[in-house]
Amino acid sequence: MANTSSAKKNVRKMARKTEVNRTRRSQVRTFLRRVEDAITAGDKSAASDALKKAEPAMMRAVNRGVFHKNTAARKISRLNKRVKAIG
Repeated sequence: MANTSSAKKNVRKMARKTEVNRTRRSQVRTFLRRVEDAITAGDKSAASDALKKAEPAMMRAVNRGVFHKNTAARKISRLNKRVKAIG
């Protein structure tokens, strides 16, 4: 438990940041899920459109510190490879 006033403030700040990051992470997962669904359906145009929207969202999350940049690069690379393999 936090004892000093600055430690208590840091706990409050972390709670706010955690909520914001949870929202951002959820939003990125939604974009990635749309790409996955399009790949599963075999719709190349929908998959490439979804990937074009997912990539900037993922990179924004990296810039905000939600994901590590190598994690984002790996996910985007693998999705891109799978989209190209359709058809």
